[in-house]
Amino acid sequence: MTGHSAMIKAIIFDLDSCLSASDEVGRELFASAFDAIRKANRGTISEDTLERAFEDSWRIAFDAIATTYGFSGEMREAGWKVFSQITVTQPMYGYGDLDVLKDLAVMKFLVTSGFRRLQESKIQMLGISSLLTDAYVDAIDEPGRIGKRGFFENILADHALQPAEVLVVGDNPESEIEAGNQLGMTTVQILRPGVTRDARAMRHIQSLRELKAMI
Repeated sequence: MTGHSAMIKAIIFDLDSCLSASDEVGRELFASAFDAIRKANRGTISEDTLERAFEDSWRIAFDAIATTYGFSGEMREAGWKVFSQITVTQPMYGYGDLDVLKDLAVMKFLVTSGFRRLQESKIQMLGISSLLTDAYVDAIDEPGRIGKRGFFENILADHALQPAEVLVVGDNPESEIEAGNQLGMTTVQILRPGVTRDARAMRHIQSLRELKAMI
């Protein structure tokens, strides 16, 4: 490749709304958590706001939801207790373009934020571990959290990578896209159904197949 663009040696993927639809697991999976939060609400926030928070919970980690929507300590606690125990036990298939992962001849990492049990069970049920160099859960329910940016920095250090050699692929401008931008990586927003195009990402794609041309 010519001087202006570095060789891409690695891709860091997000999980929810990137490799699999966040509600592929079935809407009933979160019902018990939502019920617990609703019971603890006691008029703290309106029913409309609560519904919006629940809708966003499919794509965004629960700690961010609780903060954004002004959950009371009791609501946060109630949701936390249930969410931290949820596991996916049904097979998952992800979006229809996951087969392209095996054709991308670079290191491939997965970094996902959320409750450890839930996110690890999703990775397991998708059956994609063999296609990845490594997978990391930015666990919101464990102490000493380093966030996505911390995991990205560790990946750079552990694999002797330069930021310019890494693509970050995800949907959320405030999460993986922001972390990638801060570190000087090339950020790619994947416009899955329901994802709003955001100018903070350097590039935009509709399908993982488009990544082939980027490496």
